[in-house]
Amino acid sequence: MRCPFCDHPETQVIETRESDDGDAIRRRRRCLQCDKRFTTYERIELVLPSVVKRNGVRAEFDRRKLRASLSLALRKRPVSAEAVDAAIHRIEERLLSLGLREVGSDRVGELVMRELKALDKIAYVRFASVYRNFEDIDEFADVIAEVRVRKASNGKPASASGQRKKPNPKR
Repeated sequence: MRCPFCDHPETQVIETRESDDGDAIRRRRRCLQCDKRFTTYERIELVLPSVVKRNGVRAEFDRRKLRASLSLALRKRPVSAEAVDAAIHRIEERLLSLGLREVGSDRVGELVMRELKALDKIAYVRFASVYRNFEDIDEFADVIAEVRVRKASNGKPASASGQRKKPNPKR
C-alpha cells in the first residue's frame, strides 16, 4: 500500500479490526519512510448487473437513482429512512441473486413496486402511475382496487393504508 503523504511503496500495518457495522476491515498503517499514519478500509466489492433501459441503452446500476425514486414516491409518507434502506438492500440482494450481468429496467421497476407495496400503499400507487404510464382514471382505479384492504372482521373497505379514516367533524 502506497503512502498517501510521500508515495513511498512500503507501509506497515499497525492495527487491524472489523468496522463497527461489520462490513469492512479497518487497518491502521504507518509509512516506513515518513512515519506518518493513515487508515485504510477493505470492503467486499459486489458488482450489480447493468440496467438495460427501454430504449436499449445500458447503464450501471445506480443506488442513488433507486433511493431518489423511492424517496419521491414516499414523499410526505410515514416511512422511516431505515425502512427505505432495508428496501434498497432487498432490491440489491435480489438483483445479485439473479446472477445476471444485465437486467431490464422493467425488472428493477417491478422490484421497486413490490417493495413499495409492502412499505406504503399510497407510495405504491404513486410509483405505479408513473412507472406504468397511466393514461386515464380507470388505470388508477384498477391499481387502487388491487391494493385495497378489507377488514376481516366486518368486510367494510379500508383505506389504502389498511385503516379506516376518521370522519372530519368540521364538515
